[in-house]
Amino acid sequence: MTFRKTLLAAAAVIALPMMAQAQPVSGLYLGAGFGGNYLDKSGLTGTVEGSGNVGTGVYQDFSWGYAGVLSLGWGYGNGLRTEIEASFRSNQTSEQGRNSTAFAGSGTGTANSYGAMLNVLYDIDVGGMLGGLTPYVGLGAGYVWHEYDKVGWRGSATGEVVSGNSGAFAGQAIAGLSMPIAAVPGLTVTAEYRFMMTAGHTMDQYQNLNGGAVTKSDLSVDNKNHSLLLGLRYAFNAAPVVAAAAAPVVAARTYLVFFDWSKADLTDRARQIIGEAAAGRGQGVTRIEVNGYTDRSGPSDYNQGLSQRRAHAVAAELMRRGVPRNEIVTRGFGEENNLVPTADGVREPQNRRVEIILK
Repeated sequence: MTFRKTLLAAAAVIALPMMAQAQPVSGLYLGAGFGGNYLDKSGLTGTVEGSGNVGTGVYQDFSWGYAGVLSLGWGYGNGLRTEIEASFRSNQTSEQGRNSTAFAGSGTGTANSYGAMLNVLYDIDVGGMLGGLTPYVGLGAGYVWHEYDKVGWRGSATGEVVSGNSGAFAGQAIAGLSMPIAAVPGLTVTAEYRFMMTAGHTMDQYQNLNGGAVTKSDLSVDNKNHSLLLGLRYAFNAAPVVAAAAAPVVAARTYLVFFDWSKADLTDRARQIIGEAAAGRGQGVTRIEVNGYTDRSGPSDYNQGLSQRRAHAVAAELMRRGVPRNEIVTRGFGEENNLVPTADGVREPQNRRVEIILK
């Protein structure tokens, strides 16, 4: 993974929407994480006492290693957190070579990093869209000591290794997910990606393994790390999570308005029932369905229109009694959905109706 690609990925993560309400951490917390670490291939440049330049195109490659972090932080209750962090990373040498060609023999040695960072992080509230997971992003700056312990290559009769350590300023980008553990208030599982790099290091010792004396060197190396960590975070003053009480469900209420045969006019009794329905609107109702029906006498197309006229007549009376039009949905069903099943052509008073349903 190139440095440019890494920076682009980190920038994309940090550019996530930051205006959402955060899942807040308040007060003191302690965090720890452990996982794998990939140390990017490093170029080796500089001079060796009595030998001159190391040469062009010389590189040092590493295998996957491990990383651990320990942090002490403070949450401000609005998604923002700051923390101090101590970290350790370690990777074994895989090969040394020049211009992508490994030297004969095997790589040897270990590269270690010891760091102290100040991090600023932000928890992003996504409103439960991730099933309880809370994403977070952060940036950090600090100081890292980088150590080469006999890093180099060894052939059958010759070889060379580098040992030394040096400190440099460092920065990192953090992207993670957290999931609270309901059974333990304040305890959270975390999963993170961290990219950490330093300003560069100069190792102060060069050792020739071909029988020669150890000579001093001025050797510059890179230190770019990609860490994948699983961890735990504990907030000391977290209150137990109390499940929110479910909002009361308002049962749908239905009012029946009946009509004379082949009529869509409202009777006094019909207006009284419609008034009762309008009065019940203030009890958590957000939608009123007005459904018109007919009996099975008369042509079906005529009955369809009649059922719609009946529904519109009831809706007009509801509006006259103060119900907003945007809360009312009117529909006509004609001969369908009879209250009393009948044969075709039968006049049945209970089927000539409008149902007012408050939801």
